[in-house]
Amino acid sequence: MEDHVFLTCDHPLNLPTISINEPLSLEALASLRSLIINPSTPAPTISSVIETLTRSLQLSRDPLAIHHTLKLLTDMALRRPHLSGVVFDSVCSHSLLSTDSTRIAAESLDALASIAEGSRVLAPGIEELDDRLFASLCFSPSRSVRPWLLRNAERFGVQPHLLFSLFLGFTKDPYPYVRKVALDGLVGLSKNGVIEDPDMIEGCYFRAVELLNDMEDCVRSAAVRTVCAWGLMLVACKSEAKAYWSDEVFVKLCSTVRDMSMEVRVEAFCALGKIEMVSEEILLQTLSKKVIVTKKGNKSLAQCSDEQLETSGSSVAGAFMHGLEDEFHEVRKAACHSLRTLTILSAKFAGEALNLLMDVLNDDSILVRLQAFETMHRMATFDCLTVQETHMHMFLGTLVDNDTLIRSSARKILKLAKLQKLKLVRLTIDALLENLEKHPQDEADVLSVLFHIGRNHGKFVVHIIEENFPQMEPMSNGKLGFDSVRVAALLVLAISAPLSHERDCNIPPTIFSYAVTYLGRISQALSDVMNQNSLLEYLSQCSRSSGPYAIEFNFKVGEPCLPNANVPTYTSNEIIGSIAMPLPQKTGGTSEILSPTINKPREAGTSLVEYQLEVHDEVTKSMNVILAKVKDIWPLVLSGFTNEVLRTLRSCRKELATFTSDSHASAGVFSFTKQYIQIVKLLTKAWVNFLSSTHFPCGMGELDLVLGKLDRRLRDLKSAFIRLSEEEELHILELILVTCMLRLSKVEICCHLGTLRKLSSMMSQVEYLLRDGSVEPSGFIIEVGKLSSEFGSSSLNEASFNPLLIRRVLESFSLRQLVLCGRLKHIKAELDIPDNEYENPLWFVAGLPVGIPCHITLHNISAESRLWLKMTVNEDNESTQFVLLDLNHFGGCDDVRIFMFTAPFYKTPKAFSFTIRVCICMECLSEVEDVSSVKRWGPRHELTYLCREKDVYLSMVK
Repeated sequence: MEDHVFLTCDHPLNLPTISINEPLSLEALASLRSLIINPSTPAPTISSVIETLTRSLQLSRDPLAIHHTLKLLTDMALRRPHLSGVVFDSVCSHSLLSTDSTRIAAESLDALASIAEGSRVLAPGIEELDDRLFASLCFSPSRSVRPWLLRNAERFGVQPHLLFSLFLGFTKDPYPYVRKVALDGLVGLSKNGVIEDPDMIEGCYFRAVELLNDMEDCVRSAAVRTVCAWGLMLVACKSEAKAYWSDEVFVKLCSTVRDMSMEVRVEAFCALGKIEMVSEEILLQTLSKKVIVTKKGNKSLAQCSDEQLETSGSSVAGAFMHGLEDEFHEVRKAACHSLRTLTILSAKFAGEALNLLMDVLNDDSILVRLQAFETMHRMATFDCLTVQETHMHMFLGTLVDNDTLIRSSARKILKLAKLQKLKLVRLTIDALLENLEKHPQDEADVLSVLFHIGRNHGKFVVHIIEENFPQMEPMSNGKLGFDSVRVAALLVLAISAPLSHERDCNIPPTIFSYAVTYLGRISQALSDVMNQNSLLEYLSQCSRSSGPYAIEFNFKVGEPCLPNANVPTYTSNEIIGSIAMPLPQKTGGTSEILSPTINKPREAGTSLVEYQLEVHDEVTKSMNVILAKVKDIWPLVLSGFTNEVLRTLRSCRKELATFTSDSHASAGVFSFTKQYIQIVKLLTKAWVNFLSSTHFPCGMGELDLVLGKLDRRLRDLKSAFIRLSEEEELHILELILVTCMLRLSKVEICCHLGTLRKLSSMMSQVEYLLRDGSVEPSGFIIEVGKLSSEFGSSSLNEASFNPLLIRRVLESFSLRQLVLCGRLKHIKAELDIPDNEYENPLWFVAGLPVGIPCHITLHNISAESRLWLKMTVNEDNESTQFVLLDLNHFGGCDDVRIFMFTAPFYKTPKAFSFTIRVCICMECLSEVEDVSSVKRWGPRHELTYLCREKDVYLSMVK
């Protein structure tokens, strides 16, 4: 078709089916689109296309044809920025100002705004449009145009005070969706801080209060957000009556927590969590369904008059009790979240709220339970968490929960909790030891918690150590129980007590000597506090003194500040048996070490554990050097030097091949770096499509293939490695978000619904990582969060996937430096089918099940993982069968499991022979549920493959 157009076009463009005096048909517009999107189209032809489209705008009266014409002109300006000025003037003169149709004028405004957003030179042009034109369009009778204009008002540079009047006026529109959009506009306007007049703020606030009783759910939900936003502005501007107005806003929001709509209730609790000043009596009333009247002189609850007391009290009464008992988990989660802010306002309220939060720990939803833990952690951070004996049974029971996140959240609180009685400390330590016994994979975190408990409760710990000291003594043969996790836990507890700086916290010096035998395990658990050398130096100092200990420790830096003494300095290759005695000088490559229980000296070479740690640190440093090179190539990607980038990545892979991953500790870092380089290579290929038109992007089919590979690689990187730091996990999630945005930016790839679901899921995980502020989001993540909230606030039919908007978000992305912490472990599997070859097949009977013997080795896989054996015949998905591997039925530990398993295959075909491809997969439980697999028995989430497929040969019994 393109050749036909070239042959028949003369400047200006004349197609056989196009008349100069007639508007373009839809078929002709489709033909012109192929010329616009083709980067090889000559400049004269492009000029003719612009003239033809401009003439069509003048002649056409068909709204559908005008819509497509404007879309083509917008695409022309975005793909060829040097022509954006010409297109802008054409649309402005021939469509916007010359039409009587409100819808066409609105679409013209959209086109002009999109073109101006793509060119900074044209930005003033959109601001010069008459505000009266925008206002007149808003008052058009078209009910679909009004909400669109209000929702996009900020794009057109309308004056804030005019916007305020329009938004406030349209809150009385007869159509509910217009009222909802107007309220949302007021919320956005409140963030700018332009409106400062107290009367305007108060008027807007009370108008939003009126709409809390609107008949429509969406309007009431928007009204709650508006009451909160403008109520906070009202509190800020009423400096002489802040307390009164803050209570007023809080009471009004409480009146909506029993709304019939779940969405309104969620918004109400989210808004309550933003109030930073509330009277204690009102807070306490939210925890009691019975109206409590607390009078102060002639004033009562919320400083209300006697006539208002009953209404205010009933609005507030039991608000949080209702929220935490709500039938929807979204409401319960929002109620827990709002308590994070309010509990730090009053110690009495925090104590009462804690009673309710303890009950929430039994909630059916894990999200609600995690939010309750977050709230308690914030209370502990602000020293508002007072744990009573009545709470301990409920709280400590979560330490043996089956869910890893629940156990981890509970331990996180115990690091900060201040327990007032010895009995409570003893119960806590016993519960942690039980956690360690039932879930040995938690060892590092449990030991870290015990260390913090010892620092916070020094005197209590001394009593407990005295009671358990016989368990920590060497056995009759003079050896310590190296495999005893309980002994390691008690040692960590003991060595932390001197750091509490409490009086009479003296620990027997021999305990510090015993702790050296667990140096590797303890240093790994305390890696966030001190490094191994610092720990060794600390144990050395304490083993020479019976107390008090003249030691200070800077936990932020992780280096001990020891007094000057004749203390020997140990290298990383020296291991100590008893630090109570100085280490003799090395002779002949070995050193004499005196055991604390055996007087005869024995020789020891370099510690294997310390050697592995040293090698592992060196490998991690080398991998980070390679990753720094990968990060430095991103400017070349943005400049379009794809070949140079790919050459650099190939050299990085060659450099990576020079390293060996023989060390078990460094294997995870090595594998991670290798996969990351491959991901950057795929991202580079996909990014070519978003450069200027002078570059030649790959076809849509190839792009879809590249994005599919990128999805799978990122899923493997996220799921097949454990002990990822928060920075590493956030970096992977950011790359997944980039992939989602790349898909959304291409209208030709029809996967917006699934991509939006995944985008929302990934943003939820990002928000969970950012909850405590320990990691900072990039500008790209912030922009994606804003865009995601826009998609979430409108239905998919309304969400216009504006390529310019997506492109603008993508342009804010820059590949950041990834620094590995070095604690990674690679989840992988090995599968072998013994005694099975092409010449030695397994025998089967057609129509009957056949057992496939599998020799399986699993590395770094916990018993909580969902593993599947996938069996496929002839690449036919219909014949694919999944068998669940329940790891609780097999022996071994999380580090390595080796076992035999006979997998039944039921779908044996009527054939003389066939081949089954078998592999081990792990279900990615953090991913969006795979709807396609719900109808059949098998995994409900996306899979990551842990090993290569093995061919199993079968032959029919003759």
